Amino acid sequence: MDNKKFGYIRVSSKDQNEGRQLEAMKKLGLSERDIFMDKQSGKDFERAQFQLLKRIIRKNDVLYIHSLDRFGRNKEEILNEWNDITKNIQADIVVMDMPLLDTTQYKDSLGTFIADLVLQILSWMAEEERDRIRKRQREGIDVALQNGTIFGRPKVTVTKEFKEAYTSWKSGEITAVKAMQEIGVKKTTFYKLVREYEESL
Repeated sequence: MDNKKFGYIRVSSKDQNEGRQLEAMKKLGLSERDIFMDKQSGKDFERAQFQLLKRIIRKNDVLYIHSLDRFGRNKEEILNEWNDITKNIQADIVVMDMPLLDTTQYKDSLGTFIADLVLQILSWMAEEERDRIRKRQREGIDVALQNGTIFGRPKVTVTKEFKEAYTSWKSGEITAVKAMQEIGVKKTTFYKLVREYEESL
């Protein structure tokens, strides 16, 4: 029986390049019905299409993936999936953007060792890059906070305008609704401010 070729594509909601990956796989002679695709964030590896693919793929079949990070979000996940497919299922993997990671080329122990070494380095680099991105995001938030950017719902405080509207409302000059309109707050916020202000008197 001929060895089958399969493709796996994972795209997140932010990364909509499945068309490009699909075309690249078709050019390698893969049939569209043998290409499995998951669209999700990839926080865990319970991906329906990937799990289905792993039930179908057999020893000596070949799995094509566009890049190593399609296999998981961190080094451990990537290595686990790689080992499961190459060692437990005994299928081959071809990483399309990394020619060194093509297990069809390695049928001896030195080749396997080189592939494993490259995989360890690349998955570590992928994890390091994600950590760097997270760190940059964190630093960006910290800088924004230092510069006075407020995240979430802004805190409403008792202002001079509130005090003036409160006094007019309490003396019967204006209604509560009018007071709310003057200071631009909703009913719940207005009465929260009233409570805070009265407690401070």
